[in-house]
Amino acid sequence: MPDPMWLIVLVVILALIFDFTNGWNDSANAIATVVGTRTLSPLQALLLSAALNLAGAFFSTAVAEAIGKDIVDPNGITLLVIVATLLAAILWNTAMTLMGLPISASHALIGALVGAAIAYNGWDVLRVKGIVTILIALLVSPLLGGVLGFAIMKLIRRVFAETSPSKVKKWFRPLQIVSASFMSFSHGTSDAQKAMGIITLALFTSGHLSKLEVPIWVMIAAGLAMAIGTAAGGWRVIQTMGARLSRLETPHGFSAETAAALILTTVAKIGVPVSSTHTITGSIIGVGAAERIRSVRWGIAGKIIYAWVLTLPGTAVMGFILYEILRVLEP
Repeated sequence: MPDPMWLIVLVVILALIFDFTNGWNDSANAIATVVGTRTLSPLQALLLSAALNLAGAFFSTAVAEAIGKDIVDPNGITLLVIVATLLAAILWNTAMTLMGLPISASHALIGALVGAAIAYNGWDVLRVKGIVTILIALLVSPLLGGVLGFAIMKLIRRVFAETSPSKVKKWFRPLQIVSASFMSFSHGTSDAQKAMGIITLALFTSGHLSKLEVPIWVMIAAGLAMAIGTAAGGWRVIQTMGARLSRLETPHGFSAETAAALILTTVAKIGVPVSSTHTITGSIIGVGAAERIRSVRWGIAGKIIYAWVLTLPGTAVMGFILYEILRVLEP
């Protein structure tokens, strides 16, 4: 029996709401440093970021296709599994944003999908190789961000060693606008594709697509949802990332954004979903450590890491429970 049209529409709506909450929490990824250094006002930064998030959504669909086929067997789930997945991820993203904690929407979505799929079809539905590859990338990305941010900051310090700090700050103001723009674009290339992948998976599962290729209308809708969520701005998360994690000046912001954006655009083109939150946080910590280890507020960093660690198991349990509830309620 084919899935009813209302269920397909519900999946699309929930996927776009997820993308909104993703942009809402992840607005800090793109603009926290440029706001923290007062290079741009919060409103200017949000509008710039929203526009470039939308543009970045059209850069590649490789991550979307990986979400659709590398986590679970697309032939082994139903639309109800996807509904439970999205509800769990939306609830987690919203709760963490209201608490002011930057978390990985990628982790939230993957964990919820794994939990809901297991509830429906057992462990065999999982594609272990794809999940392991994604998890390795998610773990390595903040380390790469930290190393690259550290290296760029050290290089800047060496090149401008004889220049007064006020001049360096002034020279890097326009450069940081460029790096913030690059970060916003790369955020769109990476994170907007999560919702694209879920909608495409739903259309394939319901028989509306013959193969896992992202339709153009899905790209447009996901890009717009991400842009609107970014424009809404998760202010508590922005404050945590831009001011509380490490003290930032314009060279630091430029270094962190450039490091994170280079990593995100590279992996998006390859087709490996990684966390923009993990990557930019690692970059900020690396940049702060390049000055001195004590400039990083490790207590704040620890709270962020706790949220990261809890996201995968937390959303997996939520996805499992929500699927069981929906299965009972299903007419």
